[in-house]
Amino acid sequence: MSTINCHLSIVVPLFNERESLPELLEQLSAAMGEKELHALFQEPFAFEIIMVDDGSTDDSRTLISRMIPSRPELRLISFQKNFGKTAALSAGFMAATGDYVCTIDADMQDDPFAMKEMIKKLQEGYDLVSGWKQQRKDPLSKTIPSKLFNGVTRLFTGITLHDFNCGLKVYRKEVTQRLELHGDMHRYIPVLVHWMGFRIAEQPVTHHPRKFGSTKYGSSRFFSGLFDFLSVLFITRYVRRPMHFFGMAGLTSFLFGFLISLYVTLEKILLHKPVSNRPILFLGILLLILGVQLFSTGLLGEMLSTSSSRRSAFTIRKTLNLTAEQARNFNTTD
Repeated sequence: MSTINCHLSIVVPLFNERESLPELLEQLSAAMGEKELHALFQEPFAFEIIMVDDGSTDDSRTLISRMIPSRPELRLISFQKNFGKTAALSAGFMAATGDYVCTIDADMQDDPFAMKEMIKKLQEGYDLVSGWKQQRKDPLSKTIPSKLFNGVTRLFTGITLHDFNCGLKVYRKEVTQRLELHGDMHRYIPVLVHWMGFRIAEQPVTHHPRKFGSTKYGSSRFFSGLFDFLSVLFITRYVRRPMHFFGMAGLTSFLFGFLISLYVTLEKILLHKPVSNRPILFLGILLLILGVQLFSTGLLGEMLSTSSSRRSAFTIRKTLNLTAEQARNFNTTD
């Protein structure tokens, strides 16, 4: 492996999936042995499997450790405690050396044999190919919230994927190197990748019922997912122009506050109505103050955005004929 270029890094985040690991590795090895997959690469095909143990409390880590001597392509990253799937994916992306990076969940519900079709699509010019579980084999308690999540995400982002959170995805390495994930933003990776200017596509994949264990996600994930969705929405639309968000909200609030205050003032002048102790007056004052605060927040955001490094404002696909000094400025080895 050390003398051959690694073509594909398979990142497998896992948490208490000991029962499924032996069969999962067998399936991954079988999928990697397909001649059709090897034919996609001109050099001798090489791959690695990066298992990221997200603080499992069963003996998943021990089992993987025992497998490594007989599987030289296997790597293990073990967390001190459970940090979540986003952190596990980030660690896997940091360790990946392949030209392409594939992520797949350890529960064996996604079909690893779909990788070759996704890589084919990637070689058509896309940067991320996300799986689409057309016939999902999950209970209604998971499928209904998933449909709602995907529908809302499509509505607010304009990205027409059917399944944003499918665990089976294939990336070009430059995409994973640019991704900065935190919270539970793994659900919105296609949104972040699209925002950075990369091309994304979707590939239908076979979905299987869970054979071992149970899902690790409870109802609390919906609240964290909502907050992360708002964060992603703000990052992808307003991080470079915060005044467009806070300024508009502040202007609207200030305008309503001004109209309410004007109404109360005219009533006092023309109709001699008392001004004090009127709830509508307090509402107008509150809206005026809120408008000024939001507008000020927008100005501060613009100042911070302007003073931040311009390198984070854009994504470079390729450079040609730059000098060595110019290439260093763009963090490339052109």
